[in-house]
Amino acid sequence: MVEMNKQFQNKYRIASARAPWWDYSGNGVYFITICTANKVQYFGKIVKDNMQLSEIGKIAENEWIKTPEIRADMNITLDKFCVMPNHFHGILMIGGNKYNMDTKCNNQFGPQSKNLASVIRGFKIGVTKNARLINGDFAWQTRFYDNIIRNDEGYYHIKNYIETNPANWSQDKLFLPFL
Repeated sequence: MVEMNKQFQNKYRIASARAPWWDYSGNGVYFITICTANKVQYFGKIVKDNMQLSEIGKIAENEWIKTPEIRADMNITLDKFCVMPNHFHGILMIGGNKYNMDTKCNNQFGPQSKNLASVIRGFKIGVTKNARLINGDFAWQTRFYDNIIRNDEGYYHIKNYIETNPANWSQDKLFLPFL
């Protein structure tokens, strides 16, 4: 990797959106937002302030629910989540496990394993694989957004945001009405 950075003078390296001071494999509670590519509304629609999932929306919901089972060795707990027409919100907790018991903050550019990024990557792969059986154009935005939840006040604010997101859809910055 160092060779490439020297050769291209960091011209093609995209800076990470992750907090460099935080160990994303350690114990933590995260608010996640993942968007579809170009904000295409693959997951369904809002009807009378309630989300009506499409088949692809149901796939996203089921893949998220399976996350702790698929990654049982990471001690993952899911909390409130919501599939929206063109994005997904969720609260995910990574507890103590054999991969994070003696780690220090070691965020590095490179392959990610047994941390938040690897969980999200696995979720996106699972949804993509199955969604493309229904719609071959399905795609995610390349990155995801995370917010490290560090206190009860932040947790309850985010939980409320997720719960009320369908009712507030028309004011959402990700809302793109069909033309």
